[in-house]
Amino acid sequence: MSKLRDGATTSLRWSWFGLLVLLAFGYLVGGLSGTRQSKLNASPDATMNGSHVVDSDPMSAVHRIQESLRSSVEEIDVERQQRLASLSLDYAEPADWLTICRRLSLALVGNGLSLEEIRSLEKIEESKRERTHLENLLTDQRFHHYWAERWTRFLVGTDGGQFIVYRRRRFRIWLAEVFASNQRYDRMVRELLTAEGLWTDKPQVNFLTATFDSNDGKADPIRLAARTSRVFLGLRIDCLQCHNDFLGNVNLGEESDLREGTQQDFHQLAAFFTSAKTNGLQGVRDGEVEYAYKYLNDAEETDVQVAVPFLPELLPEKGKPRARLAAWVTHPENIQAARATVSHVWALMFGRSMGESVDNLPLDEPCHPMMDLLARDFVAHGFDLRRLIRVIAASEAFRADSRADFEINSEHEQNFAVFPLVRLRPEQVAGAIIQAARIKTTDRESSLFLQLQTLTGTNDFVTQYGDIGEDEFTSESITITQRLLMMNGKLLRDLVESNPLLNASAHVRMFANDTSQIVDLLYLSALNRYPTPSEKKHFVSRIDCSDNAEKATEDLVWVLLNSSELAWNH
Repeated sequence: MSKLRDGATTSLRWSWFGLLVLLAFGYLVGGLSGTRQSKLNASPDATMNGSHVVDSDPMSAVHRIQESLRSSVEEIDVERQQRLASLSLDYAEPADWLTICRRLSLALVGNGLSLEEIRSLEKIEESKRERTHLENLLTDQRFHHYWAERWTRFLVGTDGGQFIVYRRRRFRIWLAEVFASNQRYDRMVRELLTAEGLWTDKPQVNFLTATFDSNDGKADPIRLAARTSRVFLGLRIDCLQCHNDFLGNVNLGEESDLREGTQQDFHQLAAFFTSAKTNGLQGVRDGEVEYAYKYLNDAEETDVQVAVPFLPELLPEKGKPRARLAAWVTHPENIQAARATVSHVWALMFGRSMGESVDNLPLDEPCHPMMDLLARDFVAHGFDLRRLIRVIAASEAFRADSRADFEINSEHEQNFAVFPLVRLRPEQVAGAIIQAARIKTTDRESSLFLQLQTLTGTNDFVTQYGDIGEDEFTSESITITQRLLMMNGKLLRDLVESNPLLNASAHVRMFANDTSQIVDLLYLSALNRYPTPSEKKHFVSRIDCSDNAEKATEDLVWVLLNSSELAWNH
């Protein structure tokens, strides 16, 4: 009887093992075949508690959204065409759908397309692929968390701040919730500028407590004024802290009668934040404005009253100081503030600013016509960030090819006659490499092990590659250290090796029909495009003629992950 029981137990164990093998096989095949119902086929309006369902309505939410954008996009495109015509500049044709979808993924989730996503999109009518991909990204948790980190850097920087009273992670999670719910941008700004309470209970308060380390445990009005002017107004007035502008770099006042900026302009803005008082266990509370400052060449300190540097007629006469400031910043007629938002979103979408700088849009210089149109559309449609992203993504400027049948120069890129070639930021390089080595989409539905590997791999890579910090859109040349990290780093080495449980190089060899398909799948995974005929012929021959096909496949993966094409947005 004992032998019978042992035999039954052994059979049961092997049955369970066989079942696990079958499940693993199905999991891997799903990424190659695309037979699994992908969330990319779901309509953004057909979601409930984060679960995607298929929209059976022929006039899908994607099409309804697109119809509502049509006039705004046409207006932007006409402006671009007129500008290019006035400059006698040729312009590129639209890029192919895979290139545009890669741009969308890099901009919104920080990595390229997965093979799973590509296979799902290929089942959709080609004219709908870009729109479908965009809508699914906007409702994807990866977008919410990725943009939360980008905006956290913009709003509070990358420093750790004062221990206990500053919770950067809590602040970032709150921003992710803001993006997930598509909260109005003007509401988000008001919540930041008027935040009260404890930094743990009210994450918005961390916008203020991020400056506690430079002002003896109190909100630092100097830093907050500088941050507010850059982030919410698109103006760099930091230099006015110490002296009046005597170089003509900062012009403020009425739009029709601009003047040189003064110290008073800066410190009157800073005075609003002196009303943010720290009150023990109650955290930050509103109080009275108490601010005195000794201006340059003055013998004594002067009491500083609150005032705004331009459009004073939009500032409410009554109310709490920070609430008045928030109302002024978010006033629909304060178009400069809307331009600042458009400038940052545009930079995130293109990887570079529309002008010289993301956060420096001088009042005395003409605004780019496309930026002005986008800003007014943004205000007119309820400060809707997703709509702003949709308009930019549908524009000819975003969809243009980076290549053309004419010689491209800097003027073409500056005027968006072509899509500008931009180096990926460190976190995008890491994200692109990690996703390229996977068949399936790496997201929060991935296994805990994969999520942990992605997180640690990304953090370690960015640290070694060189974190740009909060100035994310500065152009820097690639260094020798970065090239060595790409060629010999642990992350790349781990992802290139033929690991049947994790890496694409092993998966495609297991399930591809022939060498030709292996090359196709690896190109799609890494570069999000099919190989050219010459590329395909070369690598098929290399693998077929190799004594070790597995090693030759790994070599191809290494070449693709180290290619310049992977490290650039184009």
